[in-house]
Amino acid sequence: MAALRQAKQKVALTLGLADLGGALELEGVVGALSDFADQAIDTALAFLLREAERQGKWQGGGPRDCGLVVLAMGKQGAHELNYSSDIDLIVLFDPQTPGPAEGVERSVFWVRIVRRLVSLLQERTADGYVFRVDLRLRPDPGATPVALSIPGALSYYESMGQNWERAALIKARPAAGDRKVGEDFLRELGPYIWRKHLDFAAIADIHSIKRQVHIHRGHAKVRVGGHDLKRGRGGIRDIELFAQTQQLIAGGRDADLRGLRTRDVLAKLSEKGWVTGEEAAELDRAYVFLRGVEHRLQMVRDEQTQTLPQDREGLQRIARLCGFAELADFETELLRHLNAVAARYQELFEEAAPLSTELGNLVFTGGEDDPGTLETLSQLGFRQPANVTETVRAWHFGRYQATRSTTARERLTEFTPALLAALAETPDPDAAFRAFDAVVRKLPAGVPLFSLLAANPGLLELLALVLGASPMLAETLAKRPHVIDILTDPELLAEPIGRKVLDDQLRTSLADARSYEDRLDRARIFAREMRFLIGVKVLAGAMDAPEAGSAFADLAETVIKALFVATRTEFARRHGEVPGGDVALLAMGRLGSREMTATSDLDLIVVYDFTPDTKESDGEKPLAPSQYYTRLTQRFVTALSAQTAEGAAYEVDLRLRPSGRAGPLATPFSGFERYQREEAWTWEHMALCRARCIFSEDDLGTRVETVISEVLATRREDGKLKDDIASMYDRVQAAKGGTSRWQLKTVPGGLTALEFLAQYLILAGRAAPQPAPPHRIFESLHDAGDEERGNAGEDGTWKVLAKASRLQAALLQGLRLIGEDAARDPEATAEGTKRLLLRLATQAEIVAEAGDLPPSQMIGDFDGLVARLDQAQAEVHRSFDALLRQEGSQATDEGDGA
Repeated sequence: MAALRQAKQKVALTLGLADLGGALELEGVVGALSDFADQAIDTALAFLLREAERQGKWQGGGPRDCGLVVLAMGKQGAHELNYSSDIDLIVLFDPQTPGPAEGVERSVFWVRIVRRLVSLLQERTADGYVFRVDLRLRPDPGATPVALSIPGALSYYESMGQNWERAALIKARPAAGDRKVGEDFLRELGPYIWRKHLDFAAIADIHSIKRQVHIHRGHAKVRVGGHDLKRGRGGIRDIELFAQTQQLIAGGRDADLRGLRTRDVLAKLSEKGWVTGEEAAELDRAYVFLRGVEHRLQMVRDEQTQTLPQDREGLQRIARLCGFAELADFETELLRHLNAVAARYQELFEEAAPLSTELGNLVFTGGEDDPGTLETLSQLGFRQPANVTETVRAWHFGRYQATRSTTARERLTEFTPALLAALAETPDPDAAFRAFDAVVRKLPAGVPLFSLLAANPGLLELLALVLGASPMLAETLAKRPHVIDILTDPELLAEPIGRKVLDDQLRTSLADARSYEDRLDRARIFAREMRFLIGVKVLAGAMDAPEAGSAFADLAETVIKALFVATRTEFARRHGEVPGGDVALLAMGRLGSREMTATSDLDLIVVYDFTPDTKESDGEKPLAPSQYYTRLTQRFVTALSAQTAEGAAYEVDLRLRPSGRAGPLATPFSGFERYQREEAWTWEHMALCRARCIFSEDDLGTRVETVISEVLATRREDGKLKDDIASMYDRVQAAKGGTSRWQLKTVPGGLTALEFLAQYLILAGRAAPQPAPPHRIFESLHDAGDEERGNAGEDGTWKVLAKASRLQAALLQGLRLIGEDAARDPEATAEGTKRLLLRLATQAEIVAEAGDLPPSQMIGDFDGLVARLDQAQAEVHRSFDALLRQEGSQATDEGDGA
């Protein structure tokens, strides 16, 4: 192909000399360059087909009847090619035309041919190159092969084609290969390109492409130095789009207006009365002048440039190449044409709707990124704006099932600016946007949801908050888009979530399960969807933090019981049951005190008992009772925590069992009772303060709870108890102590300190045992009048601690929803997250004051929340030291039992 490259050099030199010498006018130069491009493509294609024939892969004829057509677009399509232009091509093939040898897959063959064709044309060697090739004007270039079948292309344009693509096809022309195939294709596509009725939506899209061009810095005003003759205001593209717009308006009804060359179209528009003769002549003169200057710019270094030099010397060189002895005369003539074109173009689009919002420019039409849009997205907080624009274009191209219809794409386009603005208020706008895209990918149809979001800004804001504020909820939404119904159903958001409702719903879901594995998966799905509902209710303000803690705990209990029964039934198929046996499941930690969050794991203790004379289970493969319950517990934990395609239901922690990791997974009742009464450390009795039985079918649960009540009621030496708890707290702080106020559990004065204080009050016999949040323990003492005022002021110590406990527990619910990154430093996160935390904190304070909180004392803003949190943690820290630190006391070392 060296001959083609050499021929290109000769053609360019010959035409350049003829151009400069005045031997050829504009049409002669651009027409010859375009004809050469056509011939070069045909020659390269013929060479490749002969090569394929020698390899036994091609049995057809030459390019003229091969079934593959190369459509020239843009300047080549209009016979207006520049010296250094790229050539824009669309390559299509007829799947019915014979040619590829038997066993050669047609589409694969043509894709390889096109790739080789592009390589031959644009590869640079010592002889230069022929043409740079751009294939991005084909249908949905990010998702389609470089050679498309004609039925596929027709289907795309007729169902998903965009208006800017219609405008581009105005200049489409079969330039090489099987021209008849190309002509038939364009004839069939005619009704799509040329519509009989006025198409103002198409005009708006064309204008948006033009606005994208004008947003480039430096292109907003008419000038000389540095002005872009093609894309700048008053430039060549303005003239071309002026003509194309008129063609879109009238070409469907008047075939005479369907020309390819810009100058021919201007003349026809004048002839038909669409523009005045003066307008057409003015634009025609400007077009000739600007194209001439453009050619001389490209002659200098054979560069694809349309930008005038900034320096005076460079401008002077171009002026002289254009025949001007004085730079001033050149500048005057250039500005005259640029201003004339700008004025005509502005008149044409003076009624056009603005393509920017109050946010800035948000233009996604066309095939290239709009710099103004990228800048706006960056200012909104998107770190990867190019990914956003690429994805929005994918929506416009109809790549997803949900965006296949024109109506769906129109609705999606309507609320895209509002969507981006809402996502910008989330902690991580990029992650939120990716989550929304994942939802769109999975939707079977888009019109219902898109229409709802376009008409309901409040719903859009809630969806954005879910996607951006909670990675866990966003993942659920992406995997199961149908749960978005929760967002659209006010009754579902308002309906309380109670144990009976959860039990009934899960029972219904499991009723027709086909197998044990199916039951487990359905339970996992149920757990995830209900966590989603609870999380959304918190985000939407339909549920406060304590209600959420109870709801999460109720959900966990429902799933635990259902999975334990399912696992025990499946286990019994092989190993039978232990005669006289029973199991009690003890909820510990936050599950026990009903303070669970969206990410809480399950702290459990499994206790079993059986009649003394039982030696083994009664199944096909019998097991001794200790082995039976240990293996059953292993299977049960796996059912809860195994990662499957549906994810895990919960993570499980059994370390609070007697002897911790050293003890068996399941504990016999006799061993549990003996250990708690005789061997347990103080910290283990502290853990029992939140224990409650959530499952037992006989009386074992009652017996276990009796043991717990008696152990907690045991009289203890107060000084040692204080030392033990303070020592335990110090070890926790040394290992995990937080330094940020937002490390709510481990920061000094945080939730761990509050839990330890509440547990001290129970073990010291000052508060009645109850598996409840710390604020309930403190409030019970305050309500009973058992108050220690100390340094707590008029409220008294217990009320101060209760308020601090409610505040930090509420904030923890919010932080667990918003994800780790935002939770590390909420002060640096987005406003939407701050509003969520502020609302939860305010709800907590109102409840703490039994609704009697004057507006003047409410937390006013996020800075006020930070100050209130600092104050609360300081008060807790002081109270902890005052209640548990003893002058000169020696802490008791309880070993490594923690």
